Amino acid sequence: MTEPTNTVWPDDPIPATGPLRGTRILDLTTVVMGPSATQLLGDLGADVVKIEAPRIGDTMRWIGPWRHAGMGPMFLAGNRNKRSVVLDLKTPEGKAAILALAQRADVLVSNVRPDGLRRLGLGYEQVRETNPRIIYCSAVGYGSGGPDSGRAVYDDLMQAASGISGLFGAVDGAPRYAPINICDRVVGVYVAAAVLAALFYRATSGEGQAIEVPMLETMAQFVLADHIGGAAFVPPEGNMGYRRLLSRTRGPYPTKDGHLAIVVYTDRHWRDFSKLIGQPDLLETDERFRSMESRTRYAQEIGALLSAELPKRGNAEWLEVLHGIDIPACPVNSIEALFADPHLKAVNFFQEADHPTEGRVTVSRCPISFSASPASIRRLAPNLGEHNAELLGEAAGGTGKD
Repeated sequence: MTEPTNTVWPDDPIPATGPLRGTRILDLTTVVMGPSATQLLGDLGADVVKIEAPRIGDTMRWIGPWRHAGMGPMFLAGNRNKRSVVLDLKTPEGKAAILALAQRADVLVSNVRPDGLRRLGLGYEQVRETNPRIIYCSAVGYGSGGPDSGRAVYDDLMQAASGISGLFGAVDGAPRYAPINICDRVVGVYVAAAVLAALFYRATSGEGQAIEVPMLETMAQFVLADHIGGAAFVPPEGNMGYRRLLSRTRGPYPTKDGHLAIVVYTDRHWRDFSKLIGQPDLLETDERFRSMESRTRYAQEIGALLSAELPKRGNAEWLEVLHGIDIPACPVNSIEALFADPHLKAVNFFQEADHPTEGRVTVSRCPISFSASPASIRRLAPNLGEHNAELLGEAAGGTGKD
């Protein structure tokens, strides 16, 4: 692993410069989906106050390896730019404290099941009595009104329910899970987008509101955007599924010394590639290659040709000639190789910082660039309850705003 860019954040927090500076987010989320959303909002400048349960806190704290128990890498990676407050919401004192915090908040984001919050006296209508301008965002598994509303879910379940696991089955015969929390990450972006839209609406109307972001409905739309196929029409015009993505020969393709990702896509790509492999008349002589429609219809055969040609050269040679004729291609990185990726190194994507308790750590910066209001990392992930005195003192009438 190559050394990331050396950057050290001071002990005192850096002032927010992002477009959400001055916005307070009350974060009642755990695991991956909710924290990824609130971290994005924090990177964009919001002051995020993370509410955690006593003793355990967010369960992501306890997935190792770690230097100190409760500060695992997934927690560190998903909870920067946040302050942690421990509250037992089942006690009168805990409820009073969170309502006091809500009075000063612009947004409350939760992935606690709504019925549970209502039983605690912390549903939207109840919080709204404390702060009429609050934006109250509930991230749930299934939307209200359906038979599965209120059920607990995790990423694996949503991959199965939304069709992602079934797509693996359509390709190689067995349903599987993608080896990443793809549903949590995607829905987290939708949560952040919903909060941003509601903040804009409040800025123009003065009104807060309740938001519901359901995982199944979000991921069903996400998957079907690629794979609705003939079912887009009433009655259907053909089968569902985008053949190019479902092809068993899609790649990445073996080369002489590794694997390569390549997308020969447009007519121009194919004319240039066919000359490169010594078949300059391929588009004119073989109807399967003639148009984007035919290449999609014969995606399996198209992939077979690439599988036969790519082993004839090594990665470096292929990349040189393909980039020379502007055909998209790149090597297949392992997760370890990301730290050595030339582009990520050139844009200083990885940085190092000194965490107050965990020592030297590696972080990836916010990938979004703003010319006037840049995102920033101002705090590293907090220890459990680290900011109780600071924030509860503020809620009781003191100071301490980020």
